[in-house]
Amino acid sequence: MNAFTLEIWDTEAGKCTFYTVRTEDSTENETDKFFNKYAAIPEFKQSTQILLSYILDSIGEDHGANDLLFNRFENEVIALPNKGKVTVCEIVFLFPSFPLRLYALRVNNRPDLVVLFNGDVKSAQTNQASKNLSLRWRGACQFATRIEEALRNKEIIVDNRKRKILTDNGDEEIFL
Repeated sequence: MNAFTLEIWDTEAGKCTFYTVRTEDSTENETDKFFNKYAAIPEFKQSTQILLSYILDSIGEDHGANDLLFNRFENEVIALPNKGKVTVCEIVFLFPSFPLRLYALRVNNRPDLVVLFNGDVKSAQTNQASKNLSLRWRGACQFATRIEEALRNKEIIVDNRKRKILTDNGDEEIFL
């Protein structure tokens, strides 16, 4: 795996700070690559807007990264949006036949820290059978494994007061 930067993607939400990753050879982070790509495709524009709203509004502002909204487990990562019919505070979240998947990691299973990766179209019954999605999933799993390893080894730490991830010496620039 190439080296990458763990960087803040959105800190404006009241309940959750979102991070993303940027590979050393890229000028664009993985989450922006996903949203920019699918927002520009007319067939997926509405789904992209729904998923973005789900992340920023439902998770970021309203409910945090709770277990009900993060229930589509895919080995080291979780696919968004949620799986099945989920009711949170009388709001029903149901995404039948939703065409897109975006991969994420809840940092230490916290409701207030999430790393968003990349994703793709789910074009087949399984991720593995969806060619491009399978590649994105494997990449997300590699990123997640490295982040969790860095947390275990205390290369990076969680600042609970500021809802941030920092290096072991308190720096906000994180290279893994």
